[in-house]
Amino acid sequence: MSPKNEPRLTKAERTAQAREKARLLREAQLKKEKRNSWLIRGGVLAAAVVIVVIIALVVIQTQKGNEPVASSGPVPANANAFGGVTVGKNGAVVAPTTAAKTVDMKSVPPAPTAAPTAVGDPAGIGVKAPASGQPAQVVMYLDFMCPACNNFEKTYGAELDSLRNEGKITVEYRPLPFLDRFSSGTNYSSRSAAAAACVVDQSPAKFKAYLDSLYAHQPEENSSGLDNATLEKLATEAGAANINSCVDAKTYRPFVAYTGALGASAGINATPTLFVNGQQWDPNKVQDFNTFLNTAMAAKK
Repeated sequence: MSPKNEPRLTKAERTAQAREKARLLREAQLKKEKRNSWLIRGGVLAAAVVIVVIIALVVIQTQKGNEPVASSGPVPANANAFGGVTVGKNGAVVAPTTAAKTVDMKSVPPAPTAAPTAVGDPAGIGVKAPASGQPAQVVMYLDFMCPACNNFEKTYGAELDSLRNEGKITVEYRPLPFLDRFSSGTNYSSRSAAAAACVVDQSPAKFKAYLDSLYAHQPEENSSGLDNATLEKLATEAGAANINSCVDAKTYRPFVAYTGALGASAGINATPTLFVNGQQWDPNKVQDFNTFLNTAMAAKK
């Protein structure tokens, strides 16, 4: 039957048909709004779960970072009991002359009662002029979260590397945990120093490369610092053997705590603190370190 022959709807029928169409549209809209509501709720819930997981991971990392550290522990191979790693030509680590294999916080002398302005007895922490005919000795106390240490390395590192490779000096690096209080409870300074100790114990030839990498990836003060997984990854990228178990077990955290306390008791109260042939650099007297270094080397001759 053609549309012309279809019976014409009455007004009441047309009204009823319009109402039914409107009802169906409202139902479809309500279903759509309900579906969108659940999608939004699901998205919010998923985001909340992600946030909770992130917070949990941060809390776990912070708790692990704050777990008690033993008062005694081993000295890493290729390091000395003062916390130092001596680097010579082409990044080769020089074997330490100290024989201590373990350290104990109970043996640390008491801290000075007044804030020291200099180290009174450098020889007491193994800082002294080398024997005649030996390369000049540079000893550097540093903290891997310390921006001034990083700036020092950027300013003078190339010259020190050149002098090392010429056999004129050795550079002894002594990482400290001084800035733990600026790493949001994760003890980054201690963790990074302990990771460096793991590297020098297992892959001494890669120690300097790892030190450079830690500076290149230095986190800002008052941040949580790099997590352990990143510290371990950077070691691998520097060519070191796997240090995961060493870092996770906190093998050298007692060593770092001991050497930090030993340095503080001797009067080390800032980083970087540097010595050349037993003489402490005072940047207030000789602002340029190269000038101080060259003067000390000339005096040794």
